[in-house]
Order: sequence, then structure tokens, then C-alpha cells
Amino acid sequence: MAVLGWILIIALFAVGMAGTIVPVLPGAIAIFAAFFVYGWFFTFGHFGAWFWIIETLIIVVLFVADYAVGAWGTKKYGGGKLSVILSTIGAIIGPFVIPAFGLVIGPFLGAFVGELIDGSSVSKSAKVGFGTLVGLFSSMVMKIILQIVMIIVFFIWIAWN
Repeated sequence: MAVLGWILIIALFAVGMAGTIVPVLPGAIAIFAAFFVYGWFFTFGHFGAWFWIIETLIIVVLFVADYAVGAWGTKKYGGGKLSVILSTIGAIIGPFVIPAFGLVIGPFLGAFVGELIDGSSVSKSAKVGFGTLVGLFSSMVMKIILQIVMIIVFFIWIAWN
């Protein structure tokens, strides 16, 4: 049973990390779920209140920052609310429509079209689309770092307790 437990934990960590690139995967939630799998297969005794507080704070920061950083990229380059909304929709739908490049093309097109609908020029719309990509990639880097921190905290916590 221990082997099965570790397989599930590692699989959830992998799904969580893949979620930084594939927006439909649960990302940090999968990593958080791995902690429960560890508790069910082994023991919750390794985890105290501080473990759950730290991990929950990381998730809250991750979710808030994920949206804020993505929107920041769009807004920094002059995008409006519609561009933020359509770029988010593009990030979700893009990978399904164009599997290899949809994660990049979807948000770019969403922001680009959002700006065109708002009456911006093609050059400004392209600039906002580029800003959306800057925000998207910055958000991905931030998510990768925070999720790695979650996993490291987990291993440190179980090693010391």
C-alpha cells in the first residue's frame, strides 16, 4: 500500500506541475490533494496546524497572484477589461482548439480581439496581445516557483516530523 500511496502522491505532484502549463488541470489543488493522500496512506500526524496554514497561504497567494499577474500584463500594455476577459477565455479554450500552440495563441487572440472590439487600432491591439503573453508567462513562472515551494515544504515537513 505504501508504494501505491507514493505513486498517487507523485502523480498528483506531476499533475499539479503540468497544471501550470495546461490551464484545465487542477494545478495547486492537485498538489494540495497529494498532502491528503499522504495522510490517508501514511499519517496525518506529520502535519500540524502550521503546515496547513503555510500551504493554504501559498495557495491563496498563488490564486490571487495568478489572476493579478495575468491581468497586469494585459493592463500594463494598455488593455481594457474586455481584453482581460477574452484573453482568459482564450487561455482556457486555446489548448483544445489548437493543441500545440493554443496556450499562446488563445490568450493573444483573445486580448487582440477584445481591443479591436473596444475600437483600438491593430497595432495597439497587437501590443496588448503581446502584453497578455508577458503576463501569462510571468504567471506561469510564478506558479511553478510557488508550487515547487509547496512540494519542498511538504518533504521538509515529513522529514522533520
